[in-house]
This record gives sequence, structure tokens and C-alpha cells, in this order.
Amino acid sequence: RETIKKKATAQGKFKKQSGGRGQYGDCHLRLEPLPRGEKFKFLDEIVGGVIPGKFIPAVEKGVVETMEKGVLAGYPVVDVQVAVYDGSYHSVDSSEMAFKVAASMAFKKAFLEANPVILEPIYNIEVRVPDEYMGDVMGDISSRRGKIMGMDSDGRFQVINAQVPLAELYRYSTTLRSITQGRGIHKRSFSHYEEVPSDIAQKIIEQAKKEKEEES
Repeated sequence: RETIKKKATAQGKFKKQSGGRGQYGDCHLRLEPLPRGEKFKFLDEIVGGVIPGKFIPAVEKGVVETMEKGVLAGYPVVDVQVAVYDGSYHSVDSSEMAFKVAASMAFKKAFLEANPVILEPIYNIEVRVPDEYMGDVMGDISSRRGKIMGMDSDGRFQVINAQVPLAELYRYSTTLRSITQGRGIHKRSFSHYEEVPSDIAQKIIEQAKKEKEEES
């Protein structure tokens, strides 16, 4: 997922003249972060008909389609409030398509100004291991950017509760078996989304850029 950390505004203006009827759409958007899990809110703050009401759904559609595709690395954008608060139109050349394109342009511009970040899924894991493997298992969890949340003992077994990014849990069962000689077991469940550390985010963005260039 992708999201933002601060407020930003931008204008998107789409103007095209190619013989006969042209295309014209112009809108100003304000983006603000929402609390985690709120997904998306769209506000129409247009006054005085600077954008006719019939084009507002096209503005929202342009925003939603851009959010689905992502801006930084192709992941869906979440937890953002978008307000359309200003703009202009042309009585002949304006169309829904033109406003959709203008909204997409404005959203991308504002998004990049709004301190954008990538979010990754964090999982709760419960690991049950014999006492003697406890140190090695905890060391392995830490090396996976995991946070130890608590520990319990159950006879000769230790139960470790931790939160680990899903990206770091690849082949975890195999590693756990090898560390504990087949005696460690774990279960996992989704917890929440959290900001990816900036160095890792940069790698994700560069990789996405590279893949996009290869496609085109």
C-alpha cells in the first residue's frame, strides 16, 4: 500500500486542441492523511459553479483510478482524504474525460508533495520452541526486522510472541525447523499496516521503476 503523511495541494490542467472540438479540464485538489484503516474520503468543496456539478463525479473517478494504480511503486493508495476546491471549465470543450485526466494529474502531483510512504503488512507470530533454542530463534526474529512483544513458558517450551513484516517471513517455517531441529512450530495472523523503513522503500520504488521501464 501507499499513503501520505502531510497535507498538500496541486492543480491539474488538461487542455488539448486538435481540430474541431478541444478538451479542457482544470481542477485543484487538496490531499490530507486519514487515520490508518479509514481508506478514502472525497469532498466536493466547489462554490459558485467554477466546476459544474455534472463533472464532479469524473473528478472523483480520476482520483480513484489513480489511487488504485498507485503513484510511487504501483501499490494501491489508502487512507487519504481528497477535496476538490477550485478549478475552471470551458462551456464547449469541457468533458468528463478531460476532468478525469485533470484530476489524475493533480492527484499525482499533490501525492508526491505530501511526504508519501509505502506501507507493508505486519503479522503477529507465535513461536513455540524448546528452551535451548530460545536465543537462536529470537536472534532470527530480530534479523527479520521483527519486534518481540512478549514471552511465556509452557513446561520445557518457550512461547515467543512477535510482530514481523510479511516480506521477511518468506520460508520462515523451513528456517525455524532447521534452527530447532524440527521441534519449533509457529502460527501467524495479520496485524496491521506499518510504514516501510526509507532505505527499503527506496529499493521497492527503484525496482518498480525498473519493471515499468522494461514493460515499455
